[in-house]
Amino acid sequence: MRENDLLERTFNFGVRCLKLLKTLPNTSEYQIIKFQLGKSSTSVGANYEEAQAGSSKADFKNKVRISLKEARESNYWLRVLKALDENPNSELDFLVNESKEIKNILASILKKLNESK
Repeated sequence: MRENDLLERTFNFGVRCLKLLKTLPNTSEYQIIKFQLGKSSTSVGANYEEAQAGSSKADFKNKVRISLKEARESNYWLRVLKALDENPNSELDFLVNESKEIKNILASILKKLNESK
């Protein structure tokens, strides 16, 4: 995978999460999830984007690490939504899977960075 592919993928992930959030009820329980998932899902791409302009290898690594943390948090909130979901939702299924794949890719980048010390 090229870097631009991951930039595009993380951007699209954030946008698709925001679109999903617009479809959720406005109950107090869902408000918490909407706020948390909205922040974490868009932060994945924002931090990976920032990593591209890292001032050093350590800066790049730190931004990728933050992006991974945000991807993990997004995966958590998406799984909560899935557990609450009473109707099958293919977009939610896609986003749960996409968050797992993005987590794996970012973890692999960090692992390679750690190995190249």
